[in-house]
Amino acid sequence: MSGTIVNNVARASGTIAATPGGLDWSTAVVTGSTVTVEAGRGYFINTTSNACTVTLPASPEVGDQIVLADYARTWATNAVTLDSNGNNFQGNDDSYTVDYSTVGQSLNIVYADSTKGWLPVSDDAVADVGVAPVTQRALFAFGYTGSNTSVSNLVNSSGVVASDTTGVGTARRSAAASSYGGDKAIFAYGYASGYVSVSNLVNNSGVVAADVSGVGSARSGLGSSSYGGDKAIFGFGSTGSYVSLTNLVNNSGVVGADVTGVGTARFGITATEYGGDKGIFGFGFTAAENLTGVTNLISNSGVVASDVSAVGTARRYAAAASYGGDKGIFAYGNTSGGGNVSMSNLVSNSGVVASDVSGVGTAREHPGATNYGGDKAIFGFGNSGSVTGVTNLVNNSGVIAADVSAVGTARDQVKAAGYSYSA
Repeated sequence: MSGTIVNNVARASGTIAATPGGLDWSTAVVTGSTVTVEAGRGYFINTTSNACTVTLPASPEVGDQIVLADYARTWATNAVTLDSNGNNFQGNDDSYTVDYSTVGQSLNIVYADSTKGWLPVSDDAVADVGVAPVTQRALFAFGYTGSNTSVSNLVNSSGVVASDTTGVGTARRSAAASSYGGDKAIFAYGYASGYVSVSNLVNNSGVVAADVSGVGSARSGLGSSSYGGDKAIFGFGSTGSYVSLTNLVNNSGVVGADVTGVGTARFGITATEYGGDKGIFGFGFTAAENLTGVTNLISNSGVVASDVSAVGTARRYAAAASYGGDKGIFAYGNTSGGGNVSMSNLVSNSGVVASDVSGVGTAREHPGATNYGGDKAIFGFGNSGSVTGVTNLVNNSGVIAADVSAVGTARDQVKAAGYSYSA
């Protein structure tokens, strides 16, 4: 016998898996928008006319191997997306998006185990990693109508606000809220008959849970942001005096103890995520009742940086949200002698705050804001001289739209957060 002897991988069943050169290649070139593939086979994928979603086997065995190849060098125009069909891909679950979009790319994957799932073994595939899914829905909750309330309003992936949902948890105002765990949310702290430190978790169906006994100093007027991809941070506020301490939230929604503050202690602050995994606190007013526009960046490990000099009009009671997948926006608020405003300040994906943009929508203080629909944002509710329920959508370029008529109980000092990977 002559020729080169190559290694073969033994599958869990004991069957010897084929090497790439010995795979059973499909003779039919795949041109459709979907295809379900089998272990031990190779496929030529032609995406000239459309992108293609490749569904991997539902019950693979260790050592199962599949090869995909860019038949017409068109994957850069129309990508191939892998659906791991309930299994992991490079250690990420199948809610992650796995795209291959390089001209002339070939992909050789082998099933390792239930922990890592499918692993790419060819050189040009190893660099491609899954993209985390994005938050699609949101909710506004709590606030002040003349008395404290705990009602909530769900927001769908198109930015449509639903009618009131009966409140759960301590009715309060001036709390803070953030996404955590990627597809869930948490509301915490605030003012009821006094300062509180209770929290309420929101599951990925938008259901608000009962109070969880607080951790950390009871306070109100604080801000909150997600960070690190799946965690959150609460910071600043008033305990009766203004503070700059923070509390980290892990990816299970557990609030940590107080962390000694960095930056100017202040109240009426807000915060948002930027850069995909970092956050920024901004604006508010200090113990001397001086309005400020200083900001503090939050690293992807939850560390708060020192003050960054203010850009934009100093104000309090603004709101903030992420948009465009990696940027943020501060908007609205109160300038004291200048009254309520509707101006906004965009935040770049490196955390740089831009100068004022002329406002759109009703000038007001104490609105809530959150991301929704993957890459958009919404501001809602607030006080324009009286409480209101109007909302303003923000597109993925950071442009604020005109007022949308109120749905739900008009109120101010409301907060909002995103939840759910499902549209």
